[in-house]
Amino acid sequence: MNVPVQSERSGHLAGDGAASAENHQVVIIGSGISGIGAAIRLQQSGVRDFVMLERGQDVGGTWRDNRYPGAACDVPGLLYAYSFTRVPTWSASLPSAEEIFGYLRRCVADHGLEDHLHFGSEVTEARWSDEESRWHVVAGGRQYSSRFLIVATGLFSKPKVPDLPGLDSFAGATFHTTEWDLSYDVTGKKVALIGTGASAVQCVPHFAASAQSLDVYQRTPAWVLPRMERRIRPFEWALYQRRPRLRRLVRAVAFHVRESWALCFSGLLHRVVASGVAALARLHLRCRIADRNLRRRLTPSYRLGCKRVLLSNDYYPALRRGNVSLVTDSIARFTPDGVVTEDGVDRPADILVFGTGFTVDRPPIARCIAGRGGKRLSDVWNQGMTAHHNITVPGFPNMFMLLGPNTGTGHTSATLVLEAQLGYILDCLDQMRRHNLSDVDVLPQVQQKFSERLHSRMRRTVWLSGGCGSWYLDARTGRNTTLWPGSVRDYRSEVRSFRLAEYRVRGDGSGVSPASSDGAGHGAGAGRVR
Repeated sequence: MNVPVQSERSGHLAGDGAASAENHQVVIIGSGISGIGAAIRLQQSGVRDFVMLERGQDVGGTWRDNRYPGAACDVPGLLYAYSFTRVPTWSASLPSAEEIFGYLRRCVADHGLEDHLHFGSEVTEARWSDEESRWHVVAGGRQYSSRFLIVATGLFSKPKVPDLPGLDSFAGATFHTTEWDLSYDVTGKKVALIGTGASAVQCVPHFAASAQSLDVYQRTPAWVLPRMERRIRPFEWALYQRRPRLRRLVRAVAFHVRESWALCFSGLLHRVVASGVAALARLHLRCRIADRNLRRRLTPSYRLGCKRVLLSNDYYPALRRGNVSLVTDSIARFTPDGVVTEDGVDRPADILVFGTGFTVDRPPIARCIAGRGGKRLSDVWNQGMTAHHNITVPGFPNMFMLLGPNTGTGHTSATLVLEAQLGYILDCLDQMRRHNLSDVDVLPQVQQKFSERLHSRMRRTVWLSGGCGSWYLDARTGRNTTLWPGSVRDYRSEVRSFRLAEYRVRGDGSGVSPASSDGAGHGAGAGRVR
């Protein structure tokens, strides 16, 4: 595919003839892993007229924000890195958050994306104009107009903090893990860590090593497996650079090993497979925790996989330290200098750290996007998030979601799903150019059929039958609107090609600008693995 476009720099926002708007072919909201990936693939395909709107002051998204002590990735770095960029030289098979953040910044520099980035540009309005077949976007006090809108904000943008009495009265420092202050030192402090999810479990060993005391407030224990990682020596990366086939082979092995983990969560054999993995988790717990009472409080009562499975070698040993307490009584209230639990015990604290995750079923960006007839995406999703192939939504023409509804995986890298979605979007743009189309809008009946099939498969997963409640489920409907009920291979099959028959189309020739010499040598082949 080779669809370079011409830049358009003047125009007016619909309904405001006096206000000047930047015109582009594509507006990308967000500059995390999905936004940067979209920008690179557009550029590699010849589409150069795009802008990336970022609310923060740097790129990286989740990996810019989540750099609390111990933050790291739980999937192999070879799978987490893009397949269409230079090989990153991770220091370990499971890279740290700091390394991933640095990698994303290098991707921006390597591909010359700096001029496309607008920082401090939080989107407050994105409105579709049927008359113009364009999106009109307001962000950071500026106005933009584009043919296509790519929503790359992901689902982890709104931190969740429990609404408990007295929080405003607490006199010490308060952080959510996604808002951690890198300059803050917990040495000698009394730390209260609320939650035992993925981020909290990574924090515990680091806090335990330096804090005067650490109280870990657990509502529900997690299944924890050994974190199987190893250091990667420089000679290995040099070998991968000289022998790309070897890197592809190692990556393929990692891919298939992780794909096999999907058997723990869905399919006919998931109960049998998950029971075997649960036995490994119990052995891991028994080997690390000798105290029977503590071990009992750390043993989940729900089936493995119902909540996120965690990977750690040092979480359990940290809980054995003399300055660490596991608190399983519910929090009743906060006081100016501590935490009171339902049993009446008042525990002093200098700092509250909330490892309580995110509100994923109501993404804030949905309130800002208005499609045909001015209908808000948040209203369309009032009964739960949904999108055709987890990418397009009826009534929102030329809009594409990246890593949005039902794109999470319980077993492998989100980047694999992202790359499949990007291929689908580029195929759409190519077909629009070839067929002289101005806009495409997925048919409601097509979306409904896809949604029914997806949730029919979801009924056979552990996420709905495992005996727990989790952030995977929509708070109002109980439906799983965050995870994909199958393997990455299944999803790739779903989005292998863009089918125009599934969309309402309009053809006036203004969908994608004609090819120009600017795109020479930057066709689809530029996206191959190197």
